[in-house]
Amino acid sequence: METLEAIRSRFSCRNFKSAAISQAQFEAIAQAAIQSPSGMNRQKWQIVIVKTPEIVREIEAEGWRVISALPDKTVYDRIMSRGGKLFYNAPAIIFIAIEKPNAETALSYGIDCGIVAQNIALAAEGLGLGSVICGLAEFAFSKEKGEYFKEKLHFPPNYVFGMSVLIGQPAVEGKGHEPNQDKISYI
Repeated sequence: METLEAIRSRFSCRNFKSAAISQAQFEAIAQAAIQSPSGMNRQKWQIVIVKTPEIVREIEAEGWRVISALPDKTVYDRIMSRGGKLFYNAPAIIFIAIEKPNAETALSYGIDCGIVAQNIALAAEGLGLGSVICGLAEFAFSKEKGEYFKEKLHFPPNYVFGMSVLIGQPAVEGKGHEPNQDKISYI
């Protein structure tokens, strides 16, 4: 698939089949992730591919537990309106762990993490897989079990959750969003 077509056709898949992803597909996506550019080529990220269903479910359950306990029910209600699944039955999650940022590095590490997430999503699209960039997984890392999950996923010391990308075979057909041409200006 050509790059511009992958950008046009990629959509946020929120319903996955339980079909397996091949090791060759995982490897291609991992290679796309680590080829991402980063500020001054620091590469202050680590890619963790979780394809063990029990671990996916454990992280999802903890994230859901934390979200459901929030006093503000906005996030909870939004998830419930989409079927009540945090990870949409995705068979695999790719976590992007980033070095814990400080005031000087927060912006660049966040941008770098976003670039990695986009490379993963576009690689998945190019391989015929669905994806959704999922920041909600952060809730699983935000409370008591955060350190447990960082250790379980082998985050390097001083690394924290940056972003996650859910991947799998789409159970629904989707299409890229309609671009708003008003967002472009030329000077």
